[in-house]
Amino acid sequence: MNSAAALPSTHPPVTLGTFAELTKLRISAMSTLTGAAGYVACAHGVQWGVVWASLGTVLLAMGASALNEVQEREYDAVMVRTRNRPIPTGAVAPATAAGVAFALGASGFAVLCFGGNLTAAMLGLLAMVWYNGVYTPLKRVTAFAAVPGSLIGALPPAIGWAAAGGSPLDPSILALCAVFFIWQVPHFWLLLFLYGEDYARAGFPTLDRVLSRGGLARVTFTWMAATAASCALLPVFGALRSLPSLILLGVAALWLIWKGLSLLGPAPSYRRAFLHINLFALLLVLSFLLDPLFVR
Repeated sequence: MNSAAALPSTHPPVTLGTFAELTKLRISAMSTLTGAAGYVACAHGVQWGVVWASLGTVLLAMGASALNEVQEREYDAVMVRTRNRPIPTGAVAPATAAGVAFALGASGFAVLCFGGNLTAAMLGLLAMVWYNGVYTPLKRVTAFAAVPGSLIGALPPAIGWAAAGGSPLDPSILALCAVFFIWQVPHFWLLLFLYGEDYARAGFPTLDRVLSRGGLARVTFTWMAATAASCALLPVFGALRSLPSLILLGVAALWLIWKGLSLLGPAPSYRRAFLHINLFALLLVLSFLLDPLFVR
């Protein structure tokens, strides 16, 4: 009997959970929701095409996430937050993860191209290229990488809009993309509050080395307030039209400012602020999904 074959494997088993972790499925799902919001906003309702737009978007997002874990595997192994990801633990080999990433990316591009149109597919490809080719390496260079990196969060609504046949240069979708662009910056920076030591341990330049913690909290609140204020662009450019959706959006924006004020206090909870800004994004998406129900 082969003695090597008798030895138990030291690698964790590959499971659906492993795949979900490799592709950051929960984060990828958020891109799908914002993409669906863009589709519904353009189509003025839910049509079968939103399924293809959502599927293509999530496949590209999962592919980009898997490729990111290949790119940052050495840094992930150092950080407490990420050291149990599939590649650092040895559950998935880097070459295998890269193959999965490209397969998912190609599938997502094909779905958007044939289930939507070439414009939507090219916007999806741009999002993946920007995430893996620009933002990921830029994080090693500057603590302000989140600002150009926020384009990643702005593109999914445009993908959905284009898949529904709309022009990505339409002022309505540009207004929605602007809100998500601004939203993405404090979202990134609140992660810094939670995991700043981890990022520093891995050698990433971080804003808390440039600003004091209090200064960073004030800047983050300013971006949160700007996110709420940018919601005014949506009715101005016709992205939202129904009164119930506008009320929901207005309440969500005021609520975000109110909750963000806690960052200026003596003992702010950054984890709660992170949850709040994510909940605001869900309420924003919900306002778009509900809007067609109230427009005659």
